[in-house]
Amino acid sequence: MISPEYLSDLSQRLTAQYADVGVRTVRTEISGARSVVETLPGQVNGYNVARTLVRQGYRGCWVIALGTNDTANVAVGSPVGRMTRIEEMMSATDGQPVMWVDVKSLLATGPYAESGMQLWNAALRQACARYPNMRIFGWAAVAKDSWLISDGIHCTSAGYAARAQLIAAALAKAFPSRGHSSSCVVG
Repeated sequence: MISPEYLSDLSQRLTAQYADVGVRTVRTEISGARSVVETLPGQVNGYNVARTLVRQGYRGCWVIALGTNDTANVAVGSPVGRMTRIEEMMSATDGQPVMWVDVKSLLATGPYAESGMQLWNAALRQACARYPNMRIFGWAAVAKDSWLISDGIHCTSAGYAARAQLIAAALAKAFPSRGHSSSCVVG
């Protein structure tokens, strides 16, 4: 959603979409294969990214697009469950407004199967009832299958353009009175 290789038109990228709904400052913390807990060599997990930003004084709105890799990690045996991962991220954001983007897959089997994504989305809904500062954008309900590439998880350019626009619109709707002074995208 921020890559010129996928979205050559700057106005389609996430930062421009946020600006269109009144977000004045955008900080993106996007890294491939990121999860809340696990890391790849040379990467930082979502929890530690969020903790570092809060320690550095970040105050604002959070958009968290994590969960696809988390639910796959749970499926292959991680001892850290879905709800614990969500609770860790919510604690790291220090009570600030958080909008989670739920997850979708076209795969029928394996660690990235849609059945696992539905379990993640159910855990998000359960957590949302406990956190008054939490909202969920239902990407899974609006994403068209044609927006996903052949791996069944990642988006086409058209899918990323739609995703960026829909996330920004959902953020404006989720927290309309915040003034959206800042936004941090982790995922």
